[in-house]
Amino acid sequence: MLKIDSHQHFWKYDPVNYSWIDNQMAVIRKDFLPADLEPVLKANGFDGCITVQSDQTEEENDFQLGNAEKHDFIKGVVGWVDLQSAQVDERLAHYSQFSKLKGFRHVLQGEPQRDFMLRPAFLNGISLLKKYGYTYDILIFPDQLGYAADFAARFPDQPFVIDHIAKPGIKNKEISDWKTAIQAIAKYENVFCKVSGMVTEADWKNWKPADFYPYLDVVVEAFGINRLLFGSDWPVCNVAAGYEQMLAIVKDYFAAFSKTEQDKFFGGNAVKFYNIKD
Repeated sequence: MLKIDSHQHFWKYDPVNYSWIDNQMAVIRKDFLPADLEPVLKANGFDGCITVQSDQTEEENDFQLGNAEKHDFIKGVVGWVDLQSAQVDERLAHYSQFSKLKGFRHVLQGEPQRDFMLRPAFLNGISLLKKYGYTYDILIFPDQLGYAADFAARFPDQPFVIDHIAKPGIKNKEISDWKTAIQAIAKYENVFCKVSGMVTEADWKNWKPADFYPYLDVVVEAFGINRLLFGSDWPVCNVAAGYEQMLAIVKDYFAAFSKTEQDKFFGGNAVKFYNIKD
C-alpha cells in the first residue's frame, strides 16, 4: 500500500500572487519546490504526494504538471480551471491528456459570495467533471458547510473531498456548529475529507496535540476511516509546525487503529480517491 500525502503545495514565491502570505507567515515567503519536499517525504516514509493549486490560473496547471512530469513522487495534481467559463468543456477535454491531472479546486473560502459554489455557471462546470473522471476539492470555511452540503447533494456521482476538515476555529475551541455541519455533509457518501491544515487553525505558538483530538473524533465518527485522507498542507503547515510535528499529531491519534485502517488513512484512500497509478 502506497503512503501518500494527499495535500501539499509548490510555488515560486511572488508577492503579488501570494499576497495572502502576510508578515506573520514570513517563514513561507520563499520558493518551495519538489527538491525541498522529496527528502522530507522520504524521511517520513511516504511514497508520494498530491500537489494542489495555490494560484488560480491555468499557468499554475502548467507549472504543477511540469513538476509532476519530472518527479515520479508527485502522483497527482489538483489544478484550477474556470468552471464558470462557456469553454469549460473544451478546457477539461484539453487537460484529459495529462494522466497526472486528477481534479480541480477553486478557492471558495475567499469568495465574498459565501454560496458562490451554487452559482448556475459554477454548477454547470462541476456537472462536467465526472465525464472526464475528475475529482473536486472543496476549500471552504465552516460558514460555507451548509451550502457545500446542498452542492454535494446535487452531484451524487461526483467525488468530492473537503480540504482541511473545513477549517474549524481550533484556536478558540469552536466546535459545536462546525460539528453539526460536518455531520450533515458527511451523510453524502461521495464526500471525503482531508485531515490536513489543522495546525494553522490552532494557536500557532501554543498548540498542543490534545487541542486537535475533539475535531479528529468528529471527522472519524462522521466519515469513517474509508473516507479520510491524510494531508500535510506543506509548506503552509510550517507557520505553526514542522512536518514531523504535524505528522506526529495524527500518527499518535491513529496509533490505536488497526494497521489496515492506518494504511487506508495514510495512503490507500488517497490512491482510491485520486485514482493513482503507481
